[in-house]
Amino acid sequence: MSMRLVCLTSALALTAGFAQADQSFNRIASFPVVKNMAEGEDTTRESSPEIIDVTADGMTLVYTDSPLGALGLIDISDAANPAPKGNIALPGEPTSVAIIGAIAYVGVNTSESYTQPSGRLMAFDTATGAEVGACDIGGQPDSLAKSKDGAFLSVAIENERDEDLNDGVIPQLPAGNLVMVNTTDGGLDCASMKMVDLTGLAEIAGSDPEPEYVSINGLGETVITLQENNHMVVVSKEGEVLNHFSAGAVDLDGIDATDERGAMIFTESQKGRLREPDAVTWIDDTHFATANEGDYNGGSRGWTIFNKDGTVVYDSGVDFEHAIIQIGHYPDKRSDAKGVEPESVTFGEFDGTPYVFVGAERASVVGVYDVTDPANPVLTQLLPSGTGPEGYVTIPERGLLVSANEKDLIEDGGARAHVMLFEQQDAPAVYPHLTSEGMDELTGWGAISGMVADSDGMIYAVNDSFYGFQPSIFKIDPSQTPARIIDVIRIHRANGDAAQKLDLEGITLDGNGGFYVASEGRTERAIPHAIYHVTKDGLIKTNKGEITIPPALMNVEKRFGFEGITKVGDTLWMAVQREWKDDPKNLVKLVSYNIETKEWGAVHYPKAEPDTGWVGLSEITAHGDYVYIIERDNQNDHRAVTKKIYRVALSEMVPAPLGGELPIVTKEEVRDLLPDLKSTGGYVLDKVEGLAILEDGTAWVSTDNDGVDDSSGETMFWSFKVE
Repeated sequence: MSMRLVCLTSALALTAGFAQADQSFNRIASFPVVKNMAEGEDTTRESSPEIIDVTADGMTLVYTDSPLGALGLIDISDAANPAPKGNIALPGEPTSVAIIGAIAYVGVNTSESYTQPSGRLMAFDTATGAEVGACDIGGQPDSLAKSKDGAFLSVAIENERDEDLNDGVIPQLPAGNLVMVNTTDGGLDCASMKMVDLTGLAEIAGSDPEPEYVSINGLGETVITLQENNHMVVVSKEGEVLNHFSAGAVDLDGIDATDERGAMIFTESQKGRLREPDAVTWIDDTHFATANEGDYNGGSRGWTIFNKDGTVVYDSGVDFEHAIIQIGHYPDKRSDAKGVEPESVTFGEFDGTPYVFVGAERASVVGVYDVTDPANPVLTQLLPSGTGPEGYVTIPERGLLVSANEKDLIEDGGARAHVMLFEQQDAPAVYPHLTSEGMDELTGWGAISGMVADSDGMIYAVNDSFYGFQPSIFKIDPSQTPARIIDVIRIHRANGDAAQKLDLEGITLDGNGGFYVASEGRTERAIPHAIYHVTKDGLIKTNKGEITIPPALMNVEKRFGFEGITKVGDTLWMAVQREWKDDPKNLVKLVSYNIETKEWGAVHYPKAEPDTGWVGLSEITAHGDYVYIIERDNQNDHRAVTKKIYRVALSEMVPAPLGGELPIVTKEEVRDLLPDLKSTGGYVLDKVEGLAILEDGTAWVSTDNDGVDDSSGETMFWSFKVE
């Protein structure tokens, strides 16, 4: 029987709580920077795009790659299909890049120690890769910026501190400063260099200014963040300090400020939290915006617009973080640090509308703000940036926004580092696919694993062990765009405490308003392989509510246990993720448990032979005359091969007793999910884990975002029709 696509959730619009716009930014492409390595190079090395700019013709992206000690180039003449242009080797660590015409100016850190910092400002022809100029700039560079007319560059000489010395507390000399250098036609005028002294300005460690980021306005004025000093400085094009002031502090309420191992509880406060801004960008000749990432003593989890006279024109407070919480991107493991960590901020004017793009490093999100009125910015979109966004560039003449995402997860088997391209379109926003916006209480969510559909069209989903102190069942209304979490049921024991030692990977209805949930065991962590009967309000009844696996299974168990549960009549069926000790290669169990007779059994399911890594099952859902099964490999991005839905006829689901030979069922391919996973312009996400099928045959699929831990945080939630 064939499958017919009815709707892929690829045209989702932010609704109440977000501004509506005739145009939206949507991602159109992702480029894994490992593709810039030459043939024969060791591609297992870390590669990381950080700061990024574009040539004047808008056709070539250039980014710094610190681990490789190189500049990377990407051909975006066809923006939807970026192509590698290779790397330019550098004599040190690149820290920032700015392009004038076709010349890339890059700050290169050549420091041998923290106490003897050194660096160079270098110029390269992007067409040939040839070096066309270099200046000794007397210290370790961080950010650099070009003037609007391309006449000069400003370089923040950070001379960063040793974080292992005195717990990183400053002052730690030598002090940093600002360097200004004129450009020539295709080169540098080193003789024009001005060194601007920034000592004695900040109240915090004034003897040791550590400039972090620079931006230049239309008047040639450079604004500098002194992040560790919590200070801002404005310098004229002649090198005169025009103004300086503290970046100030904010009071934060309604935040999660505690790392309590997997529970999002937004009831805490931080008073007098220093902003400690990282990136800065001019909006016009009077106003600039800062991303308040913070350092050891601060981080306000938001962003700010200042007047250059020192007046705070706007501060996002907790609003930016709260919006990120609602779309499932909150990095709970960073709660005791700096939350979503806004690190980058970029300005661009598109079709007459001025926008500020705020990148949250740990949440892997870009906030798009209309700043027509700098005192009242309007959040129009939240975009899925990629893992660890660090730098952005706007190309308004082509309607493009580009993000450089520095996190390369190769050591953890995760996604490689990517550059992502977004295009302004006459179309609804594609992201988010799922939100809790509109709930009475601020509700965070993530790590969605198993799902089940109810007869009223609602979908229930569970989170996995990432939220070990907050196991939950989320009620989702998929009829809205984006789909909305409208309720949450916290799973608890009789004493009212959150149920612990659960790794929820599957959920099904019990037929009486409650649920059966499957927990994937892990013996070394005392997490049992078990099924739990949960009431409609989330209670696991003592003893009666817990069904542990029998000895015949326990004797052959491995940690890769139940990854889905469904109910057919009086029988619960659980999909085991991978082979256990008694399973032949590439045969995995579908385990049965009869609720009435208490009998266990199983059949064997033939899974694919993996090309790389492993292939396993991640969901089982009954619908009509079949059970539908998700089969996936553990590969991300361009390496992914197997992400599919199969089905098995219920007539073949006849379990045999455990411990003996099991019948092998026949599977039929229903849908290859790779095209779906590529449809939003991002890299392929590895964890397709949820499947729910409504009575009318509409199948909803979701991905697990790992609680935003070493993950982009992106959750895809889309539908198609089964016949």
